[in-house]
Amino acid sequence: MLLMGVDIGGTKTACGRVRADGGRLSIEQSVMVPTFPEPNFEVSLRQVFAAIDQCWSGAVRAIGISAPGPLNPHAGMMLNPPNMPGWRDVSLARMAAERYDVPCVIENDANAAGLAEWRMGAARGCGIVLYLTISTGIGAGLIVDGKIFQGRHGLGAEAGHVSIDYRYPEPCKCGSRGCIEQLASGAALRRRGLRAEALSEDQLDEIALMLGAWLGSLVSLFDPDIIVVGGGMSNIGDPLFARLRRIVPLRTINPFAEEIPIVPAELGPEVGIYGGAAVALSHSDL
Repeated sequence: MLLMGVDIGGTKTACGRVRADGGRLSIEQSVMVPTFPEPNFEVSLRQVFAAIDQCWSGAVRAIGISAPGPLNPHAGMMLNPPNMPGWRDVSLARMAAERYDVPCVIENDANAAGLAEWRMGAARGCGIVLYLTISTGIGAGLIVDGKIFQGRHGLGAEAGHVSIDYRYPEPCKCGSRGCIEQLASGAALRRRGLRAEALSEDQLDEIALMLGAWLGSLVSLFDPDIIVVGGGMSNIGDPLFARLRRIVPLRTINPFAEEIPIVPAELGPEVGIYGGAAVALSHSDL
């Protein structure tokens, strides 16, 4: 079966035609285009459709879109992603389904990536998977027995906007204060003139302490089987992961925290394409 996996980001949109064979996903063709979110919604929507057009085949059965939240997967609607001006209450799944005449589903990008890592990546076969993406922003996805935990309104596990410093003086883009995304994301580092690949030991200690405190709280909430970390910050590698493995058990009530693996994601930069396809594959209508 052929599926279309689409990964919409604030700077780029990637699309791939994906073959599903016995649950295994393989990308047959892919393309990447700039999203151009700044001018207006119509410009970036054309970019999304242009990417799909370049990979399209009449044999494609369904489209799965991985997109930044907050969004409503039940309604197939992007609500108000902070890094995509003009994308407010956009019925993207309906628009794509009408244009290509196939079913289309949409899911939060971290949820979709987590599902892909559960299906064929670092979390294969695990029961409760906590997937984190630490990049320009910070997102999270929770996979329980192969299904995405969405919450009542499709907004569950928006852990990037959990506050770890309610007294932080500046508001986050989401309107709250002290969100982990505001303090420890790639964008947060750039605001301080820092680069993830060139952090001093002290700077890395500080970032890891913030991430560890946040992650310890998530362990207290979800008690996962495994924690998978993706996104550009994960490329720091062992210096970051060793710190997180040491800090997290100290910041949670969970006495089994030391037994929970904290591992890097396996699917790399194409995880969004795989994630979109995985969401389409798991949709009940297919």
